[in-house]
Amino acid sequence: MSADAPGRFACIVPCYNAGARVAPVVAAALQETDKVIVVDDGCTDGCLDALNDSRARVLRHERNRGKGHAILTGLREALADETSEGIALLDADGQHDPALLPRFWDALQAESADMVIGARVFDGGHVPWRSRFGNRVTARVTRLLLRADLPDTQCGYRMLSRRFAREVVEHVAGGRYETEMEMIVRAIRKNFRLASVPIQTVYEEGNKSSHFNKFGDSVRIYARLLRTSLGR
Repeated sequence: MSADAPGRFACIVPCYNAGARVAPVVAAALQETDKVIVVDDGCTDGCLDALNDSRARVLRHERNRGKGHAILTGLREALADETSEGIALLDADGQHDPALLPRFWDALQAESADMVIGARVFDGGHVPWRSRFGNRVTARVTRLLLRADLPDTQCGYRMLSRRFAREVVEHVAGGRYETEMEMIVRAIRKNFRLASVPIQTVYEEGNKSSHFNKFGDSVRIYARLLRTSLGR
């Protein structure tokens, strides 16, 4: 557990059919904080059976509703504990290293930030060109529409302040991955402070635990970006 911030931040792990990957992620997160909330977004593969003896708290959706809804469910639960000063969001499929949670916490404190976003380093040949290209395009569109220079707008590894977490719960709509984009738009429009920390890119071609639809979810992300940035 992080020696300088024991219990000062919570960690939310949205999960949908992550297979054997989720248990190691949760175990590693529990090394950094004793407040780990796993949101079962209608899992059907039994992946969370391995957490029966875990110290993590598991919340359940009866059916799959989408990552954005799972995030909101987790945020509401985390906010109920008034001792949590920060709330991290961490994917269940192993692409986010829980050992980096203290880095996010330190940035949240040092920069008086309301949301710290992981900035993936796309310097490895193992990362497909379409992923590198898509990230650059989205970052440039965000810069054009919102006048904000963020190195990575699509990374789901984040940490929120309590006051911004409340803002998200009250004003950001659920959905799939587009919810994460609306969080950024809301933060910029309402003058919340954003910061970034570099993280290594972990990419696996054909990762069956990733449920991102390259076409459908990309369309949803851009549609939410345009609609919310234009105030509609």
